[in-house]
Amino acid sequence: MPATLDDRVAVRALLGRDPAAEFEVVVRSSDGAPVVIRNAPFTEDGTPMPTRYWLVGADWNRAVSRLEAAGGVREAEAVIDAAAIAGAHRRYESERDAEIPADHVGPRPSGGVGGTRLGVKCLHAHVAWYLAGGPDPVGAWAAARVEARPDRHEDAP
Repeated sequence: MPATLDDRVAVRALLGRDPAAEFEVVVRSSDGAPVVIRNAPFTEDGTPMPTRYWLVGADWNRAVSRLEAAGGVREAEAVIDAAAIAGAHRRYESERDAEIPADHVGPRPSGGVGGTRLGVKCLHAHVAWYLAGGPDPVGAWAAARVEARPDRHEDAP
């Protein structure tokens, strides 16, 4: 379901700018506010958009940013099997690419979660996909650490 006008206004406020691509809200907080959006594979001007799932919920963003600042990317890469991470990238890329028309000509988005094929680039992208129901071991790992925090925010599930 495409974003409503209210969704567009809310996401614009959360991002501090207009979204670059068409999107739909796929995860909401208990009060209905957007937490995760799913982007179209191309921006409004046709530029490839590798990041399919975007974490927009302010509280989740802050919590995941704290985890990243504390070395979460390196820790995730150290404790999660590299083959499991690579598999997540392939599944993410396949899901996104399935939305691209077969007759598309021109540049295409590439990479997996966060636009990369190897390792962990951005915990936010992994958490977004995981919260949206994606089989992402990095997102599951990061979300568990965020959820366990005593200062967990209200838009956390």
